[in-house]
Amino acid sequence: MKAIIISQPGGPEVLQIEERPMPQPAANQVLIKVYAAGINRPDVFQRKGNYPPPAWAPQDIPGLEVAGIIEQVGHDVADWKKGDAVCALLPGGGYADYAVAQAGHCLPVPGGFDFVQAASLPETVFTVWHNAFQRGGLKSGDNFLVHGGTSGIGITAIQLAKAWGAKVFATAGSEEKCSACVTLGADICINYKTDDFEEKLKNEGIDVILDMVGGDYIPKNIRLLREDGRLVFINTMKGGKLEGTEVDFGMIMKKRLTITGSTLRNRSDEFKTALAKEIRANVWPIIESGDFKTVIAAQFPLNEASKAQALMETSGHIGKIVLVNDWES
Repeated sequence: MKAIIISQPGGPEVLQIEERPMPQPAANQVLIKVYAAGINRPDVFQRKGNYPPPAWAPQDIPGLEVAGIIEQVGHDVADWKKGDAVCALLPGGGYADYAVAQAGHCLPVPGGFDFVQAASLPETVFTVWHNAFQRGGLKSGDNFLVHGGTSGIGITAIQLAKAWGAKVFATAGSEEKCSACVTLGADICINYKTDDFEEKLKNEGIDVILDMVGGDYIPKNIRLLREDGRLVFINTMKGGKLEGTEVDFGMIMKKRLTITGSTLRNRSDEFKTALAKEIRANVWPIIESGDFKTVIAAQFPLNEASKAQALMETSGHIGKIVLVNDWES
């Protein structure tokens, strides 16, 4: 099979296409014929040598989410069969013709969705559900802020939070991006390049913040939170350490704030299986209702993965970038 491999740490050009042996599913796994694979920022970090995969994952083939057709099932798999259309969360290996997934980490392709749309879901939906809803305790009536509103995480968080009855705020880096956030359901989006989001939202008060930025956003987030507010980190793109500023821990105690965060890739198979069951029960009905919209910024053939990752690094896109395998040609 064809696979995109990281030949060495470096820029997008280190992504090379190679022939690799067909992976074989273990007893509780399925083999998926990959029609589409989502591109995520952790793929870029892995390519640069900054985000090694877990020991049990493919070490040089990136890709955390795919959609396609089940080709083979392990002998302990009862919920899926050959020919089922699924999307799946992976620890790696998605940039390939075929990929192995834990059976419990698969979800059916939502009704009315094609493979490209379905491939844009697993990584972001799993991340948002666990962090905003489980860890952040987001509920109807809360004020919710997500940074990076037009990222894959952002477009998912805005729509799910709105569907859950929250008032939704977002930040983004242009007026075009802010307009897209509002179209998706954000009540207010702040262009962080022209306005200070803390100043704009200080009279609102926020209950839950989903932050992928870190750095100098951290004290601003803490000041914005209401009593019993929750700040949840899923990345720290501006750094996890504060240079030249301080966090007021007295304010954290006075407001009884919860500061937490998580990474998903290294969590156990059992955890992800339980998470998938919650998502199928709570999120899939929203997605299949027609109220949830996927936003696909660009599609690239598998052999142009380097171009896809280069686009991601510009941060100029709105929505998800997806690799496509044209099995019909």
